[in-house]
Amino acid sequence: MNKPVNLDEAYSSFDELWSPRIIAQVNDYDVKVVHVAGEFTWHDHPETDEFFMVTKGRLTIRLGDPDQASQVVLTPGDVYVVSRGVRHCPLADEGTQLLLFEPRGTANTGEASQGTVGVPI
Repeated sequence: MNKPVNLDEAYSSFDELWSPRIIAQVNDYDVKVVHVAGEFTWHDHPETDEFFMVTKGRLTIRLGDPDQASQVVLTPGDVYVVSRGVRHCPLADEGTQLLLFEPRGTANTGEASQGTVGVPI
């Protein structure tokens, strides 16, 4: 049986950056919270779109070719979906927090390197 999850409590239960925590599951998707700051790695997800919602702070997502990237800037309450196969690189202000929806088992680094799929809180 499910129980309610308070986002503030979920975020306060860990400090690690770029290390998502699974707070719920919807069908075959994980709902994750994550603290982010600085630049992440350039990567893509060939098999799935990636959903970002900023709950605190500011996130810039660079898209496409690293040498000629376009970018999207998100602030609290903003949602953006990076389409499958699109190379991207998140860059976050200190203190930024995200809510993610990803198919169960999706690594946060896609195909780029050894990443994490998230751990349950």
